[in-house]
Amino acid sequence: MTAGIEVREGIYWVGVKDWARRSFDGLIPLPHGTSYNAYLVRGATKTALVDTVNPGFEGELLAKLTEVTDPARLDYVIMNHAEPDHAGALPAVLAAAPRAEVVLTAKGAEMAVRLYRVPEDRMRLVKDGDALDLGGKTLQFVDAPFLHWPETMFTYAVEDKVLFPCDFFGTHTAEGLYDDEVVDLTVRAQMYFGAIMMPFRKAGERALEKLSSLPIELIAPSHGPLWRHPERVLTLYRRRTAGETLHKVVVAYVSMWGSTERLVRVAAEALLRQGVQVAVHELAHVDVSDLAGELVDARAIVLGAPTVLGALHPAALNAAHLVRTLRPPLRYAAVLSSYGWGGGALRQAGEIFGPTGIEVVGTVEVHGAPGPEDEARAGALARTLAAKVTG
Repeated sequence: MTAGIEVREGIYWVGVKDWARRSFDGLIPLPHGTSYNAYLVRGATKTALVDTVNPGFEGELLAKLTEVTDPARLDYVIMNHAEPDHAGALPAVLAAAPRAEVVLTAKGAEMAVRLYRVPEDRMRLVKDGDALDLGGKTLQFVDAPFLHWPETMFTYAVEDKVLFPCDFFGTHTAEGLYDDEVVDLTVRAQMYFGAIMMPFRKAGERALEKLSSLPIELIAPSHGPLWRHPERVLTLYRRRTAGETLHKVVVAYVSMWGSTERLVRVAAEALLRQGVQVAVHELAHVDVSDLAGELVDARAIVLGAPTVLGALHPAALNAAHLVRTLRPPLRYAAVLSSYGWGGGALRQAGEIFGPTGIEVVGTVEVHGAPGPEDEARAGALARTLAAKVTG
């Protein structure tokens, strides 16, 4: 069990490294585990805990708190976000800290009652711009709804220039304490953004605008390492929330007997010949975070999907729904399909992509194995798509 670590004078990381966790929300693979970061801020007169940890790790959190202070002397528990991986230990902390108030938004108060049965007389409601004086340390609150729940707020330690943004700017890894200790952290941060924050790009833009007036020297999120080089992740998020894209196409496909795969290979080769960046993912074995991370800066998608019983192959159906759910900044799509005795995949793909505003540039459907003419059609469609993407 790791001890609490002082990251700024009077500010301690007291979180938990969950090395063994391999899935989040039953959707996102965690090959490197994750962390549930909590922070103790100790002023001259009062002490505050910023966020808690996932259920099951209450004992480790309290043990780390005890190394720094008597939990019974806690004055405040800041609930930036009500999701259980950050607020799940609230009941245990409040039991150990009988005088502590839970500091949260009005919407957060509703959730704290429903999820954790927090008594109303132990809550202190705050709004955008409110602050707490801990004695030489001031905590200021920034309303940040839908990043990624409606009750979310950020906490900013004014004198220390430390931002506690909960899930915003996070990464799913148990490795490292600081950003420069994990080699590919910005890649993982983009994957995290794609899987969790991408549907809320506009809310992210608004939050970044608020933060632009704050001097920030350390970003202390609730998942993954702390950013002691904050501009790395700030630059990434500015680009991603703005929906900046590359001349890039994600090719996501599944094939049963090789027919769809042949079309996909022809299309991918044609795209590359047109100078387009191509990221190919075979959907039967795809990591959702990898796919989401690729979609973040892609301008188009090619969906390769055979028909199964009159509809999209289930793996392709999941991918199409993922696009509709995550709302990446895709502008264009193309669909490649094959069938043995009855079609239907193209129709269902159109129904899913239709409401998204993504322009379906064209489709190729083959009855049986593709011949030279079918491969020529797939190549021509890819060149048409490339012209859209690079134009």
